[in-house]
Order: sequence, then structure tokens, then C-alpha cells
Amino acid sequence: MNSSLSDVSAASARYLDDLQVGDRFTSAEHALDEAQIKSFAAQFDPQPFHLDPEAAKATLFGGLAASGWHTAAITMRLLVGGGLPLAGGIIGAGGEISWPKPTRPGDVLHVETEVVSVTPSRSRPDRGMVVVRSETRNQHGDVLQQSVYKLVVPRRL
Repeated sequence: MNSSLSDVSAASARYLDDLQVGDRFTSAEHALDEAQIKSFAAQFDPQPFHLDPEAAKATLFGGLAASGWHTAAITMRLLVGGGLPLAGGIIGAGGEISWPKPTRPGDVLHVETEVVSVTPSRSRPDRGMVVVRSETRNQHGDVLQQSVYKLVVPRRL
């Protein structure tokens, strides 16, 4: 994936007023390989099942698996790269995350997101809260990460 932060152009950016419950967005893709998994793990989650394919075979993963936090970081990059085109950026106000299946070397990830609720702020007329549900899937359609985020989104003034 070769995208930049400017992937979300001003013309495609969505304000609170542009969003409706049920709106869906799909990100670009990111191909994950063993080197990326090991590099992230060495720096941020140095556990044997993320670093050593042989040691990983004897764990509940049964082989090398990416850190859930690596999957979360890729998910964020895919969302920022155009998978959730929000004006003002993706500003989190809380959320939940789960990893029902491990992310493996060779997986090609993309994110599918749905708007669950849109609530204008009563005290701050320039913004509101949007709740989205995202699923990070691999090339087989397996859900590797599920998340629900509360996001602060500006209104069109």
C-alpha cells in the first residue's frame, strides 16, 4: 500500500452533517509479511509467537501470528488512508477492540466500516459524536479484528 495522509481530499472528507446511520466505507489493502510482523513485534510486542516461527508452533497460535496491536496499527493506517474519510481526521473518544482470529504472514488486510450512530453535540455546535463498527478482514474474508469506536467529527459550518 502506497498511500499518504493526503488520500482523504477535502472534496471527499465527510462532516458530521454528511454522515448517516448505515453508511459504509471500505479501505484500500495492506499485504502483511513475516518481516513486518517480526519488526513490529521486536519493537512493541516481543513475544515468541510474534518473533519466532518455530517457537510459535508450540503456542495456542500454532504458528507465527502478528501482534493484535500490529493489526490495530494497520487498521488505523488503512482508515486514515481513505477507509474512513472524515473531515478533521479520525479523532477517537473511546472504543472496544477484539481479535477473533490471528493475523498471519501473507494476509492481505482491508477494513470495512459502518456508521452506527450520529449524534450532534448539544453543548458544542461545531461537532458531534459518531460511533462506527469496523471489521479488519483478510483476503479470505475472515474477520481478524472487530472494533467499535466513538469518534469526534466536526460539523460543516
